[in-house]
Amino acid sequence: MKKIAIITGASGGIGQEFVRELAKESLDEIWVTGRNEKRLLALREEYGEVITPICKDLTQSADLLSFTDLLEEQNPSVLWLVNNAGIARMAPSKDFSFSELEQTIDLNCKAPAALINLCIPYMGRGAKILNISSASAFQPVPYLNLYAATKAFERSYSRALNAELKPCGITVTAVCPGWVDTEMLSKEINGKKVRFPGITTPERVVKKALKDAKKGRDMSICSLYVKCQHLNVKLLPQKLTMKIWLHGIKNYL
Repeated sequence: MKKIAIITGASGGIGQEFVRELAKESLDEIWVTGRNEKRLLALREEYGEVITPICKDLTQSADLLSFTDLLEEQNPSVLWLVNNAGIARMAPSKDFSFSELEQTIDLNCKAPAALINLCIPYMGRGAKILNISSASAFQPVPYLNLYAATKAFERSYSRALNAELKPCGITVTAVCPGWVDTEMLSKEINGKKVRFPGITTPERVVKKALKDAKKGRDMSICSLYVKCQHLNVKLLPQKLTMKIWLHGIKNYL
């Protein structure tokens, strides 16, 4: 039975860093998914035949459910499942189209939950699931509220599922970074350069996430800045937390 990892949103940023780190593990295959086939094929060129590119749009139920056939056909041992694919946009809620609302919820919430259920039958003791949540999951975040709410779902879902799967020896970890220096970040808004306090690198996030997952932790926080943020939102009223956030972004609205 071949040992595999599955990484969604693998073509850039945090996902690509997970590919780099998991390529060092004793795996027969790493299934990398995303919508950009060219980038997925580039990963295969870089890391060799261990990479299996799977070009899918996980907002589409048919593409999502096609993993059922792949898993049944290959019957692998899934050692790692990394749900990294996600959508984020900072904007007033009224500016979101129905399609954007639907796609964000489908990709950030439905896809990881569905893939987990599809993969659990192929996981044994020692298997690990990492769901890429966010520090924005800690509190309500105006103008980023759709993304933050989906990440709050991922964090809560992950921690509860970790407790459920503990008797099976499967670890579920919610990875909660702050700002990460990837192409997803808009470096400029309305002609103004954006300041990202506590920004960190994908490499740091991923290495800490893998370390925490191997220790069986249900949450991974990679920097002192985010650890302080996590503590602050426990101590401060949420209304005050939102006021502080709004003050910080007022120049970009």
